[in-house]
Amino acid sequence: MEIFAWCIMTNHIHLIYRSVNGEKPEQILGDFKRFTSKALVKAIQDNPGESRKEWMLEIFKKCADKSSNVENFQFWRHDNKPIEFWSNKVIDEKLDYIHNNPVNEGFVSKPEDYSYSSATDYCGIKGLLDDVVLI
Repeated sequence: MEIFAWCIMTNHIHLIYRSVNGEKPEQILGDFKRFTSKALVKAIQDNPGESRKEWMLEIFKKCADKSSNVENFQFWRHDNKPIEFWSNKVIDEKLDYIHNNPVNEGFVSKPEDYSYSSATDYCGIKGLLDDVVLI
């Protein structure tokens, strides 16, 4: 997965990415969701300071029980809203939308002030991820 832009919000994530090895985008996204859901659930389980641990794990378990293809905990929703980029105009629109999401939610005044986003990389400041490829 080659990541061009990202933003983690309180209840969802935005990604602009592509395959580097020829995998289908939905396969990459599935692998990403499987890996991150296991890592995040484990982080919640192993964190003695997480006061909402039991509540969150119970919700994840109930969601898994309703799903035929999830065993223990369901962290991510099954639906996605993928958009294929067919022009530079669409790329610019989506990049702007992703980076302005925290501003529109009132978290920050400027996109580059939000730590959990690639907006800082696009402003020439080193962000949290090492390998963001700027569009």
